[in-house]
Amino acid sequence: MKALDELTFDNRFARLGDAFSTHVLPEPLDEPRLVVASAAAMALLDLDPAVAETPVFAELFGGHKLWAEAEPRAMVYSGHQFGGYSPQLGDGRGLLLGEVYNQAGEHWDLHLKGAGMTPYSRMGDGRAVLRSSIREFLASEALHALGIPSSRALCVIGSSTPVWREKQERGAMVLRLAPSHIRFGHFEYFYYTKQPEQQAELAEHVLNLHFPECREQPEPYLAMFREVVERNAEMIAKWQAYGFCHGVMNTDNMSILGITFDFGPFAFLDDFDAHFICNHSDHEGRYSFSNQVPIGQWNLSALAQALTPFISVDALKEALGLYLPLYQAHYLDLMRRRLGLTTAEDDDQQLVERLLKLMQNSGVDYTLFFRRLGDESAALAVTRLRDDFVDLAGFDAWADLYKARVARDGDDSETQRRERMHAVNPLYILRNYLAQNAIAAAESGDYSEVRRLHEVLTKPFEEQAGMEQYAQRPPDWGKHLEISCSS
Repeated sequence: MKALDELTFDNRFARLGDAFSTHVLPEPLDEPRLVVASAAAMALLDLDPAVAETPVFAELFGGHKLWAEAEPRAMVYSGHQFGGYSPQLGDGRGLLLGEVYNQAGEHWDLHLKGAGMTPYSRMGDGRAVLRSSIREFLASEALHALGIPSSRALCVIGSSTPVWREKQERGAMVLRLAPSHIRFGHFEYFYYTKQPEQQAELAEHVLNLHFPECREQPEPYLAMFREVVERNAEMIAKWQAYGFCHGVMNTDNMSILGITFDFGPFAFLDDFDAHFICNHSDHEGRYSFSNQVPIGQWNLSALAQALTPFISVDALKEALGLYLPLYQAHYLDLMRRRLGLTTAEDDDQQLVERLLKLMQNSGVDYTLFFRRLGDESAALAVTRLRDDFVDLAGFDAWADLYKARVARDGDDSETQRRERMHAVNPLYILRNYLAQNAIAAAESGDYSEVRRLHEVLTKPFEEQAGMEQYAQRPPDWGKHLEISCSS
Protein backbone atom coordinates (compact mmCIF):
# COMPACT_ATOMS: atom_id res chain seq x y z
CA MET A 1 0.00 0.00 0.00
CA LYS A 2 1.15 3.52 -0.80
CA ALA A 3 1.38 6.74 1.14
CA LEU A 4 -0.09 9.91 -0.36
CA ASP A 5 3.27 11.17 -1.57
CA GLU A 6 3.93 7.93 -3.47
CA LEU A 7 1.22 8.29 -6.13
CA THR A 8 2.48 8.06 -9.72
CA PHE A 9 1.07 10.68 -12.10
CA ASP A 10 0.73 10.49 -15.89
CA ASN A 11 -1.35 13.49 -16.96
CA ARG A 12 -2.37 12.41 -20.43
CA PHE A 13 -5.38 14.70 -20.86
CA ALA A 14 -3.44 17.74 -19.69
CA ARG A 15 -0.92 17.12 -22.45
CA LEU A 16 -3.60 17.76 -25.06
CA GLY A 17 -3.06 21.45 -24.29
CA ASP A 18 -4.94 24.68 -23.75
CA ALA A 19 -7.57 24.08 -26.44
CA PHE A 20 -8.99 21.30 -24.25
CA SER A 21 -8.59 22.65 -20.73
CA THR A 22 -7.31 25.57 -18.68
CA HIS A 23 -4.76 25.46 -15.87
CA VAL A 24 -6.48 26.47 -12.63
CA LEU A 25 -5.44 26.01 -9.01
CA PRO A 26 -8.03 24.87 -6.46
CA GLU A 27 -9.34 27.45 -4.00
CA PRO A 28 -8.71 26.13 -0.48
CA LEU A 29 -11.56 25.43 1.91
CA ASP A 30 -11.42 26.95 5.38
CA GLU A 31 -10.66 24.45 8.14
CA PRO A 32 -10.84 21.33 5.96
CA ARG A 33 -11.90 18.14 7.74
CA LEU A 34 -12.61 14.58 6.65
CA VAL A 35 -16.32 13.76 6.47
CA VAL A 36 -16.11 10.28 4.93
CA ALA A 37 -13.71 8.21 2.83
CA SER A 38 -14.07 5.02 0.81
CA ALA A 39 -11.42 2.40 1.54
CA ALA A 40 -12.48 0.54 -1.63
CA ALA A 41 -11.93 3.64 -3.77
CA MET A 42 -8.62 4.33 -2.06
CA ALA A 43 -7.54 0.80 -2.97
CA LEU A 44 -7.89 1.74 -6.65
CA LEU A 45 -4.93 4.08 -6.07
CA ASP A 46 -3.12 1.52 -3.89
CA LEU A 47 -3.56 3.90 -0.94
CA ASP A 48 -3.42 2.73 2.65
CA PRO A 49 -6.91 3.49 4.13
CA ALA A 50 -5.23 4.80 7.28
CA VAL A 51 -3.96 7.89 5.43
CA ALA A 52 -7.53 9.21 5.28
CA GLU A 53 -7.30 10.11 8.96
CA THR A 54 -4.11 12.16 8.56
CA PRO A 55 -4.19 15.98 8.39
CA VAL A 56 -2.44 16.05 4.99
CA PHE A 57 -5.31 14.04 3.47
CA ALA A 58 -7.85 16.77 4.25
CA GLU A 59 -5.36 19.43 3.14
CA LEU A 60 -4.76 17.78 -0.23
CA PHE A 61 -8.42 17.18 -1.03
CA GLY A 62 -9.53 20.44 0.56
CA GLY A 63 -7.41 22.48 -1.85
CA HIS A 64 -4.55 23.49 0.48
CA LYS A 65 -1.79 21.31 -0.93
CA LEU A 66 -0.97 19.81 -4.30
CA TRP A 67 1.40 17.16 -5.55
CA ALA A 68 4.30 18.58 -7.56
CA GLU A 69 3.37 16.19 -10.40
CA ALA A 70 -0.30 17.21 -10.48
CA GLU A 71 -1.50 19.51 -13.26
CA PRO A 72 -4.95 20.79 -12.26
CA ARG A 73 -7.00 21.56 -15.35
CA ALA A 74 -10.59 22.71 -15.88
CA MET A 75 -11.98 20.90 -18.92
CA VAL A 76 -13.99 22.69 -21.62
CA TYR A 77 -17.05 21.07 -23.23
CA SER A 78 -20.57 21.93 -24.31
CA GLY A 79 -23.80 19.95 -24.40
CA HIS A 80 -27.54 19.72 -24.79
CA GLN A 81 -29.26 20.71 -21.56
CA PHE A 82 -32.95 19.74 -21.34
CA GLY A 83 -32.92 19.42 -25.13
CA GLY A 84 -31.39 22.83 -25.90
CA TYR A 85 -27.80 23.29 -26.99
CA SER A 86 -25.49 25.25 -24.67
CA PRO A 87 -22.40 26.23 -26.66
CA GLN A 88 -19.89 26.40 -23.80
CA LEU A 89 -20.10 24.69 -20.45
CA GLY A 90 -17.03 23.05 -18.93
CA ASP A 91 -15.77 22.36 -15.42
CA GLY A 92 -17.39 25.26 -13.62
CA ARG A 93 -16.49 24.00 -10.16
CA GLY A 94 -14.43 20.91 -10.88
CA LEU A 95 -10.77 20.33 -11.58
CA LEU A 96 -8.97 17.38 -13.07
CA LEU A 97 -6.04 17.33 -10.63
CA GLY A 98 -4.22 14.73 -12.67
CA GLU A 99 -4.17 11.10 -13.72
CA VAL A 100 -2.69 8.46 -11.44
CA TYR A 101 -1.82 4.93 -12.44
CA ASN A 102 -1.79 2.07 -9.98
CA GLN A 103 0.27 -1.09 -9.66
CA ALA A 104 -2.18 -2.93 -11.93
CA GLY A 105 -1.47 -0.40 -14.69
CA GLU A 106 -4.91 1.23 -14.47
CA HIS A 107 -5.21 5.00 -14.92
CA TRP A 108 -7.58 6.96 -12.71
CA ASP A 109 -8.58 10.61 -13.02
CA LEU A 110 -8.46 12.52 -9.74
CA HIS A 111 -11.29 15.00 -10.21
CA LEU A 112 -12.00 17.46 -7.41
CA LYS A 113 -15.54 18.84 -7.37
CA GLY A 114 -16.22 22.09 -5.52
CA ALA A 115 -12.68 23.39 -6.08
CA GLY A 116 -13.62 27.02 -6.81
CA MET A 117 -14.14 29.26 -9.81
CA THR A 118 -12.79 28.47 -13.26
CA PRO A 119 -13.15 30.22 -16.65
CA TYR A 120 -16.24 28.01 -17.13
CA SER A 121 -18.06 28.89 -13.92
CA ARG A 122 -20.46 31.20 -15.78
CA MET A 123 -22.58 32.81 -13.03
CA GLY A 124 -21.59 30.26 -10.37
CA ASP A 125 -19.19 30.49 -7.45
CA GLY A 126 -17.35 27.27 -8.24
CA ARG A 127 -18.24 25.75 -4.91
CA ALA A 128 -20.15 22.64 -3.89
CA VAL A 129 -22.01 22.32 -0.60
CA LEU A 130 -21.83 19.56 1.95
CA ARG A 131 -25.23 18.01 1.17
CA SER A 132 -24.57 17.57 -2.57
CA SER A 133 -21.06 16.28 -1.94
CA ILE A 134 -22.35 13.66 0.48
CA ARG A 135 -25.07 12.63 -1.96
CA GLU A 136 -22.58 12.19 -4.80
CA PHE A 137 -20.18 10.24 -2.61
CA LEU A 138 -22.90 7.86 -1.41
CA ALA A 139 -24.43 7.43 -4.86
CA SER A 140 -21.14 6.64 -6.57
CA GLU A 141 -20.19 3.95 -4.11
CA ALA A 142 -23.73 2.56 -3.77
CA LEU A 143 -24.17 2.14 -7.54
CA HIS A 144 -20.82 0.42 -7.82
CA ALA A 145 -21.81 -2.01 -5.06
CA LEU A 146 -25.01 -2.82 -6.99
CA GLY A 147 -22.98 -3.63 -10.10
CA ILE A 148 -24.04 -0.49 -11.99
CA PRO A 149 -21.17 1.20 -13.91
CA SER A 150 -20.32 4.42 -12.10
CA SER A 151 -17.61 6.90 -11.27
CA ARG A 152 -16.16 6.29 -7.83
CA ALA A 153 -15.81 8.63 -4.86
CA LEU A 154 -12.68 8.70 -2.72
CA CYS A 155 -13.73 11.16 -0.03
CA VAL A 156 -15.73 14.17 1.06
CA ILE A 157 -13.90 17.04 2.76
CA GLY A 158 -16.04 19.43 4.79
CA SER A 159 -15.18 22.95 5.91
CA SER A 160 -16.30 26.15 7.62
CA THR A 161 -16.37 28.03 4.28
CA PRO A 162 -19.78 29.75 3.88
CA VAL A 163 -21.57 29.11 0.57
CA TRP A 164 -24.86 30.71 -0.42
CA ARG A 165 -27.59 28.70 -2.13
CA GLU A 166 -31.22 29.10 -1.08
CA LYS A 167 -29.65 29.72 2.33
CA GLN A 168 -26.13 29.84 3.75
CA GLU A 169 -24.49 26.41 3.77
CA ARG A 170 -20.98 25.04 4.23
CA GLY A 171 -18.65 24.37 1.34
CA ALA A 172 -17.25 20.90 0.68
CA MET A 173 -15.23 19.03 -1.91
CA VAL A 174 -15.69 15.50 -3.21
CA LEU A 175 -12.81 13.69 -4.91
CA ARG A 176 -14.14 11.44 -7.62
CA LEU A 177 -12.35 8.82 -9.67
CA ALA A 178 -12.95 7.55 -13.19
CA PRO A 179 -10.76 6.22 -16.00
CA SER A 180 -11.86 9.34 -17.88
CA HIS A 181 -14.10 12.37 -17.38
CA ILE A 182 -14.60 12.92 -21.12
CA ARG A 183 -18.26 13.43 -22.00
CA PHE A 184 -20.47 13.45 -25.07
CA GLY A 185 -20.27 17.23 -24.69
CA HIS A 186 -16.53 17.26 -25.36
CA PHE A 187 -17.13 16.02 -28.89
CA GLU A 188 -20.06 18.39 -29.34
CA TYR A 189 -17.93 21.38 -28.33
CA PHE A 190 -15.29 20.87 -31.00
CA TYR A 191 -17.88 19.89 -33.61
CA TYR A 192 -20.08 22.96 -33.18
CA THR A 193 -17.18 25.38 -32.78
CA LYS A 194 -15.74 23.99 -36.03
CA GLN A 195 -12.36 22.94 -34.69
CA PRO A 196 -11.75 19.82 -36.80
CA GLU A 197 -8.09 19.40 -35.83
CA GLN A 198 -8.86 19.46 -32.12
CA GLN A 199 -11.86 17.20 -32.61
CA ALA A 200 -9.67 14.68 -34.45
CA GLU A 201 -7.09 14.90 -31.67
CA LEU A 202 -9.78 14.27 -29.05
CA ALA A 203 -11.12 11.29 -31.00
CA GLU A 204 -7.63 9.81 -31.29
CA HIS A 205 -7.02 10.36 -27.59
CA VAL A 206 -10.23 8.57 -26.60
CA LEU A 207 -9.75 5.76 -29.11
CA ASN A 208 -6.15 5.05 -28.15
CA LEU A 209 -6.54 5.29 -24.38
CA HIS A 210 -10.03 3.99 -23.73
CA PHE A 211 -11.03 1.83 -26.71
CA PRO A 212 -7.72 0.38 -27.95
CA GLU A 213 -9.40 -2.86 -29.03
CA CYS A 214 -11.34 -0.86 -31.65
CA ARG A 215 -8.05 -0.11 -33.40
CA GLU A 216 -8.14 -3.66 -34.74
CA GLN A 217 -11.45 -3.09 -36.55
CA PRO A 218 -11.71 -1.96 -40.21
CA GLU A 219 -13.41 1.28 -39.08
CA PRO A 220 -12.02 2.10 -35.62
CA TYR A 221 -14.20 5.16 -34.97
CA LEU A 222 -17.35 3.29 -35.91
CA ALA A 223 -16.33 0.40 -33.68
CA MET A 224 -15.77 2.87 -30.85
CA PHE A 225 -19.19 4.47 -31.30
CA ARG A 226 -20.82 1.05 -31.42
CA GLU A 227 -19.11 0.22 -28.12
CA VAL A 228 -20.39 3.47 -26.58
CA VAL A 229 -23.93 2.55 -27.73
CA GLU A 230 -23.62 -0.91 -26.20
CA ARG A 231 -22.25 0.36 -22.90
CA ASN A 232 -25.03 2.93 -22.53
CA ALA A 233 -27.70 0.38 -23.36
CA GLU A 234 -26.39 -1.88 -20.60
CA MET A 235 -25.94 0.94 -18.08
CA ILE A 236 -29.47 2.29 -18.56
CA ALA A 237 -30.90 -1.24 -18.42
CA LYS A 238 -29.33 -1.53 -14.97
CA TRP A 239 -30.72 1.87 -13.96
CA GLN A 240 -34.21 0.74 -14.92
CA ALA A 241 -33.92 -2.71 -13.38
CA TYR A 242 -32.80 -1.29 -10.02
CA GLY A 243 -35.04 1.77 -10.03
CA PHE A 244 -32.33 4.43 -10.32
CA CYS A 245 -33.31 7.88 -11.62
CA HIS A 246 -30.42 10.09 -12.74
CA GLY A 247 -32.44 13.30 -12.96
CA VAL A 248 -30.26 15.35 -15.34
CA MET A 249 -29.40 13.33 -18.44
CA ASN A 250 -27.93 16.26 -20.35
CA THR A 251 -25.32 15.28 -22.91
CA ASP A 252 -22.63 17.03 -20.85
CA ASN A 253 -23.48 14.58 -18.04
CA MET A 254 -23.03 11.50 -20.22
CA SER A 255 -19.69 9.71 -19.97
CA ILE A 256 -17.99 8.52 -23.13
CA LEU A 257 -17.20 5.35 -21.14
CA GLY A 258 -20.84 4.52 -20.42
CA ILE A 259 -20.61 5.03 -16.68
CA THR A 260 -22.95 6.93 -14.37
CA PHE A 261 -21.57 10.27 -13.26
CA ASP A 262 -22.37 13.90 -12.48
CA PHE A 263 -24.87 13.14 -9.76
CA GLY A 264 -27.38 15.87 -9.05
CA PRO A 265 -31.03 15.34 -8.08
CA PHE A 266 -30.88 11.54 -8.43
CA ALA A 267 -33.16 9.15 -6.56
CA PHE A 268 -33.91 5.47 -6.22
CA LEU A 269 -37.58 4.56 -6.49
CA ASP A 270 -39.36 3.91 -3.22
CA ASP A 271 -42.88 3.00 -4.37
CA PHE A 272 -42.75 1.91 -8.01
CA ASP A 273 -43.77 4.79 -10.28
CA ALA A 274 -42.77 4.63 -13.95
CA HIS A 275 -43.50 8.35 -14.30
CA PHE A 276 -41.47 9.46 -11.28
CA ILE A 277 -39.58 12.76 -11.70
CA CYS A 278 -36.75 13.11 -9.19
CA ASN A 279 -35.64 16.62 -10.20
CA HIS A 280 -38.15 19.23 -9.08
CA SER A 281 -36.69 21.61 -11.68
CA ASP A 282 -37.71 19.20 -14.46
CA HIS A 283 -41.16 20.69 -14.99
CA GLU A 284 -41.85 18.86 -18.25
CA GLY A 285 -40.69 15.46 -17.00
CA ARG A 286 -38.05 15.15 -19.70
CA TYR A 287 -35.87 13.06 -17.40
CA SER A 288 -38.58 11.03 -15.69
CA PHE A 289 -37.83 7.42 -14.84
CA SER A 290 -39.63 5.98 -17.89
CA ASN A 291 -38.03 8.56 -20.20
CA GLN A 292 -34.48 7.54 -19.35
CA VAL A 293 -34.49 4.86 -22.05
CA PRO A 294 -35.51 7.11 -24.98
CA ILE A 295 -33.36 9.97 -23.66
CA GLY A 296 -30.39 7.62 -23.71
CA GLN A 297 -31.02 7.11 -27.42
CA TRP A 298 -31.53 10.86 -27.95
CA ASN A 299 -28.19 11.60 -26.32
CA LEU A 300 -26.43 8.97 -28.40
CA SER A 301 -27.94 10.59 -31.50
CA ALA A 302 -26.47 13.93 -30.39
CA LEU A 303 -23.08 12.28 -30.03
CA ALA A 304 -23.51 10.65 -33.43
CA GLN A 305 -24.09 14.06 -35.00
CA ALA A 306 -20.79 15.26 -33.52
CA LEU A 307 -19.03 12.21 -34.99
CA THR A 308 -20.20 12.72 -38.58
CA PRO A 309 -16.76 14.04 -39.62
CA PHE A 310 -15.37 10.56 -38.90
CA ILE A 311 -18.23 8.14 -39.58
CA SER A 312 -20.82 7.99 -42.36
CA VAL A 313 -24.39 8.89 -41.46
CA ASP A 314 -25.67 5.49 -42.59
CA ALA A 315 -23.16 3.67 -40.40
CA LEU A 316 -24.05 5.86 -37.43
CA LYS A 317 -27.76 5.16 -37.92
CA GLU A 318 -27.08 1.44 -38.10
CA ALA A 319 -25.08 1.58 -34.86
CA LEU A 320 -27.83 3.60 -33.16
CA GLY A 321 -30.27 0.92 -34.19
CA LEU A 322 -28.50 -1.47 -31.82
CA TYR A 323 -29.43 0.55 -28.75
CA LEU A 324 -33.04 -0.46 -28.10
CA PRO A 325 -32.64 -4.20 -28.83
CA LEU A 326 -29.53 -4.31 -26.64
CA TYR A 327 -31.28 -2.38 -23.87
CA GLN A 328 -34.30 -4.68 -24.00
CA ALA A 329 -32.13 -7.81 -23.91
CA HIS A 330 -30.08 -6.57 -20.93
CA TYR A 331 -33.16 -5.33 -19.07
CA LEU A 332 -35.16 -8.51 -19.54
CA ASP A 333 -32.19 -10.63 -18.47
CA LEU A 334 -31.84 -8.57 -15.29
CA MET A 335 -35.55 -8.73 -14.52
CA ARG A 336 -35.63 -12.49 -15.05
CA ARG A 337 -32.85 -12.82 -12.51
CA ARG A 338 -34.67 -10.52 -10.10
CA LEU A 339 -37.69 -12.82 -10.42
CA GLY A 340 -35.49 -15.86 -9.73
CA LEU A 341 -35.72 -17.25 -13.25
CA THR A 342 -32.78 -19.00 -14.88
CA THR A 343 -34.24 -19.71 -18.32
CA ALA A 344 -35.93 -17.57 -20.98
CA GLU A 345 -39.49 -17.83 -22.31
CA ASP A 346 -41.26 -15.70 -24.88
CA ASP A 347 -43.88 -14.39 -22.43
CA ASP A 348 -41.37 -13.17 -19.82
CA GLN A 349 -41.60 -9.55 -20.98
CA GLN A 350 -45.36 -9.62 -20.47
CA LEU A 351 -44.90 -11.20 -17.04
CA VAL A 352 -42.62 -8.32 -16.00
CA GLU A 353 -44.89 -5.63 -17.47
CA ARG A 354 -48.00 -7.00 -15.76
CA LEU A 355 -46.19 -7.02 -12.42
CA LEU A 356 -44.93 -3.45 -12.79
CA LYS A 357 -48.41 -2.22 -13.71
CA LEU A 358 -49.83 -3.85 -10.58
CA MET A 359 -47.04 -2.33 -8.48
CA GLN A 360 -47.68 1.09 -10.03
CA ASN A 361 -51.37 1.02 -9.21
CA SER A 362 -50.80 -0.15 -5.63
CA GLY A 363 -47.76 1.93 -4.60
CA VAL A 364 -45.68 -1.17 -3.85
CA ASP A 365 -42.12 -0.68 -2.60
CA TYR A 366 -39.95 -1.59 -5.58
CA THR A 367 -36.87 -2.81 -3.73
CA LEU A 368 -38.51 -4.67 -0.86
CA PHE A 369 -40.98 -6.52 -3.12
CA PHE A 370 -38.20 -8.29 -5.03
CA ARG A 371 -36.20 -8.96 -1.88
CA ARG A 372 -39.19 -10.56 -0.14
CA LEU A 373 -40.10 -12.51 -3.26
CA GLY A 374 -36.88 -14.46 -2.74
CA ASP A 375 -37.25 -15.04 0.99
CA GLU A 376 -39.09 -18.34 0.56
CA SER A 377 -40.79 -20.53 -2.05
CA ALA A 378 -42.69 -18.76 -4.82
CA ALA A 379 -46.05 -19.96 -3.46
CA LEU A 380 -45.38 -18.73 0.09
CA ALA A 381 -43.77 -15.49 -1.08
CA VAL A 382 -46.68 -14.36 -3.27
CA THR A 383 -49.12 -15.24 -0.49
CA ARG A 384 -47.26 -12.99 1.96
CA LEU A 385 -46.87 -10.17 -0.58
CA ARG A 386 -50.52 -10.24 -1.68
CA ASP A 387 -51.68 -7.74 0.96
CA ASP A 388 -49.43 -5.04 -0.55
CA PHE A 389 -51.68 -4.87 -3.61
CA VAL A 390 -55.00 -3.10 -4.11
CA ASP A 391 -56.09 -5.15 -7.14
CA LEU A 392 -56.17 -8.54 -5.44
CA ALA A 393 -57.76 -10.34 -8.38
CA GLY A 394 -55.15 -8.89 -10.71
CA PHE A 395 -52.32 -9.90 -8.40
CA ASP A 396 -53.75 -13.40 -7.93
CA ALA A 397 -53.86 -13.86 -11.70
CA TRP A 398 -50.24 -12.69 -11.98
CA ALA A 399 -49.19 -14.89 -9.05
CA ASP A 400 -50.66 -17.97 -10.73
CA LEU A 401 -48.70 -17.20 -13.90
CA TYR A 402 -45.55 -16.60 -11.87
CA LYS A 403 -45.82 -19.82 -9.85
CA ALA A 404 -46.35 -21.82 -13.05
CA ARG A 405 -43.39 -20.07 -14.65
CA VAL A 406 -41.15 -20.84 -11.66
CA ALA A 407 -42.27 -24.48 -11.77
CA ARG A 408 -41.26 -24.72 -15.43
CA ASP A 409 -37.95 -23.02 -14.75
CA GLY A 410 -36.39 -25.70 -12.58
CA ASP A 411 -36.57 -27.66 -9.37
CA ASP A 412 -33.83 -26.12 -7.24
CA SER A 413 -34.26 -26.07 -3.48
CA GLU A 414 -35.77 -23.20 -1.51
CA THR A 415 -32.29 -22.45 -0.14
CA GLN A 416 -30.77 -22.27 -3.63
CA ARG A 417 -33.60 -20.02 -4.79
CA ARG A 418 -33.12 -17.67 -1.83
CA GLU A 419 -29.36 -17.45 -2.34
CA ARG A 420 -29.71 -16.82 -6.05
CA MET A 421 -32.39 -14.13 -5.68
CA HIS A 422 -30.78 -12.40 -2.71
CA ALA A 423 -27.55 -12.13 -4.73
CA VAL A 424 -29.30 -9.82 -7.22
CA ASN A 425 -32.06 -8.21 -5.12
CA PRO A 426 -30.63 -5.67 -2.66
CA LEU A 427 -31.93 -5.29 0.86
CA TYR A 428 -30.37 -1.83 1.21
CA ILE A 429 -30.51 1.01 -1.32
CA LEU A 430 -29.73 4.71 -1.06
CA ARG A 431 -33.18 6.04 -0.33
CA ASN A 432 -33.47 9.83 -0.32
CA TYR A 433 -34.61 9.98 3.29
CA LEU A 434 -31.61 7.94 4.45
CA ALA A 435 -29.29 10.33 2.64
CA GLN A 436 -31.15 13.28 4.15
CA ASN A 437 -30.79 11.91 7.67
CA ALA A 438 -27.04 11.49 7.13
CA ILE A 439 -26.76 14.99 5.67
CA ALA A 440 -28.66 16.59 8.56
CA ALA A 441 -26.33 14.95 11.07
CA ALA A 442 -23.23 15.93 9.06
CA GLU A 443 -24.38 19.55 8.82
CA SER A 444 -24.47 19.60 12.62
CA GLY A 445 -20.93 18.21 12.75
CA ASP A 446 -21.74 14.52 13.31
CA TYR A 447 -20.26 12.39 10.53
CA SER A 448 -21.00 9.01 12.09
CA GLU A 449 -24.29 8.52 10.23
CA VAL A 450 -22.92 9.18 6.75
CA ARG A 451 -20.05 6.79 7.48
CA ARG A 452 -22.42 4.11 8.79
CA LEU A 453 -24.77 4.50 5.82
CA HIS A 454 -21.84 4.27 3.42
CA GLU A 455 -20.68 1.07 5.10
CA VAL A 456 -24.16 -0.49 4.85
CA LEU A 457 -24.47 0.42 1.16
CA THR A 458 -21.15 -1.22 0.27
CA LYS A 459 -22.82 -4.61 0.94
CA PRO A 460 -26.36 -4.06 -0.37
CA PHE A 461 -27.21 -7.74 -0.87
CA GLU A 462 -26.05 -9.01 2.54
CA GLU A 463 -28.29 -8.85 5.59
CA GLN A 464 -26.32 -6.92 8.21
CA ALA A 465 -26.91 -7.40 11.91
CA GLY A 466 -28.29 -4.38 13.71
CA MET A 467 -29.00 -2.46 10.47
CA GLU A 468 -32.72 -3.20 10.15
CA GLN A 469 -33.56 0.52 10.09
CA TYR A 470 -31.85 0.85 6.70
CA ALA A 471 -34.10 -1.78 5.13
CA GLN A 472 -37.47 -0.22 5.97
CA ARG A 473 -40.03 1.49 3.80
CA PRO A 474 -39.55 5.26 4.09
CA PRO A 475 -41.76 7.39 6.30
CA ASP A 476 -44.28 9.49 4.43
CA TRP A 477 -42.10 12.61 4.61
CA GLY A 478 -39.24 10.64 3.08
CA LYS A 479 -41.19 10.00 -0.11
CA HIS A 480 -41.77 13.67 -0.83
CA LEU A 481 -38.32 15.24 -0.59
CA GLU A 482 -37.63 17.78 -3.31
CA ILE A 483 -34.18 17.49 -4.86
CA SER A 484 -32.89 20.14 -7.27
CA CYS A 485 -29.76 20.72 -9.33
CA SER A 486 -28.66 23.41 -6.89
CA SER A 487 -25.56 22.33 -5.01
